[in-house]
Amino acid sequence: MKLKINNVRISLRKERSMKEAVAKKLGVSLGAIGEIKLLRKAVDARKKNDIYLNYHVLAEIDAPSKFIKRLTADRDVSAYTESSPEASSFGSMPMQAQPLVIGAGPAGLMAALELALNGYKPILLERGKKVSERVVDVEHFWRTGDFNPYSNVQFGEGGAGTFSDGKLTTRVNDPVMADILKIFVECGAPENILWEHKPHVGTDKLRAMVTGLGNKIRALGGEIRYESHVTNFVIEHGQVVSVVLENGEKLKAGAVVLACGHSARDTYAMLKKNGIGITAKDFAIGVRIEHPQELIDRAQYGEFAGHHLLGAADYMLVYHTPDKARALYSFCMCPGGQVVAAASESGGVVVNGMSLFNRDSGIANSAMVVTVGTQDFGTDPLAGVEFQRQYERLAYAAGGNNYLAPAQNFASFINKITPSLTSMVNATYRPGLVPYDLRKVLPSYVADTLALGIDNFGQKLAGFNDGGALLTGIETRTSAPLRINRDRNTFVSVTHDLLYPCGEGAGYAGGIMSAALDGYHVARAIMSRFKPF
Repeated sequence: MKLKINNVRISLRKERSMKEAVAKKLGVSLGAIGEIKLLRKAVDARKKNDIYLNYHVLAEIDAPSKFIKRLTADRDVSAYTESSPEASSFGSMPMQAQPLVIGAGPAGLMAALELALNGYKPILLERGKKVSERVVDVEHFWRTGDFNPYSNVQFGEGGAGTFSDGKLTTRVNDPVMADILKIFVECGAPENILWEHKPHVGTDKLRAMVTGLGNKIRALGGEIRYESHVTNFVIEHGQVVSVVLENGEKLKAGAVVLACGHSARDTYAMLKKNGIGITAKDFAIGVRIEHPQELIDRAQYGEFAGHHLLGAADYMLVYHTPDKARALYSFCMCPGGQVVAAASESGGVVVNGMSLFNRDSGIANSAMVVTVGTQDFGTDPLAGVEFQRQYERLAYAAGGNNYLAPAQNFASFINKITPSLTSMVNATYRPGLVPYDLRKVLPSYVADTLALGIDNFGQKLAGFNDGGALLTGIETRTSAPLRINRDRNTFVSVTHDLLYPCGEGAGYAGGIMSAALDGYHVARAIMSRFKPF
């Protein structure tokens, strides 16, 4: 019989095989256990002197039914039944044209794939290039500072997540997640994302996965058009009936999924011009911080740092100012990664972080960002965009107007002394750094909160507030600075029919997995209304 067994624990002090651990958990002989399949793997590092790996598994057990009944009385053990995939539901309204999906990030790719799987023949429009060509452009920018506004870390097939750690975690508890992860594996992601508690693919594996998703969409009757920048909508009787491309071409739309990403500022301006409902919202800005990965490993794993079963350690940190007015938190932490230039328009410096699948650079980096909101930049829908732009331009000027980034070690930042790049890491940002007072390129309340918070984090992770930690500015693209308002149930824009705001750029997701989930559900909302095209 197949049983689902939770909390199978293996101590790193006394390593044993999975079969031995399951046998001990159930109190059965090794011979009674057949095939074992991993469902989940997590690290329990609450006791630094005795770290455990904690597994959930499926196991074939050969035992009498009475004994099986006794086993399943344990709350960690249950009989396993295969779940059925969610059935497709189709509406009765005929589509007047093929559905259009704007943006080939995780939300757009998943929306297009779900529509293609069900016979809707979507056309996916991406302003940037296919991922293989995009990688060449990005590497050229990092090497030379020669920036391409159409093909960069933010724009192109795969979206902003293509140059990231490739985390596939989300706080959203949705049963569809398991199915999406399986699709990712089919399209080139490593199989371990199906069971890791904190799955990631790394930017190298993510590129292959993105290519696989595109191939799957095309094989199912969908179409993908690269370098197809949507610059306007044709609106008739309150409906978005066509889109206009930069070259003047008009494409009729049965429905429009707008998954533009959080950096499509020209798209946001077009929405406002057309009277489409958008609202400014809170986000966060700050810097990237770099430490030796070994320091983070020791702080998290103690004597087990570097253990072959653990990998590079991560962290998640939050600090609130004494008056609770501001919060500093770590964001997009990249174990064994690097800091990258992530500009999306000329004349601005933006930093982000990424890791390869092996996370083996030896350097840990994370965004250290402080919450900002309408109290700081106003309630105009585009006020947050202008707020971002203002500080990105200051950083650009500070670096010498050539995409070098302003940076300094933590000691010079917290003590307000002459900025220094002397640090305990070899800086990873390309095309390069200049020593600069980061307080001059950040709002004072952000800089002050950074100083207090990073110092506080040293009490939680030993060495985190070492003066040799390196700060690089600035990070401004933690999330969309606005929300494209949509109906909670139908996913349709509250002001314009046939327009379906979607994903992180619309303000409804915060990472690869949540964006993909949103794309799936938006596609399902379209399917529940319209017949297949």
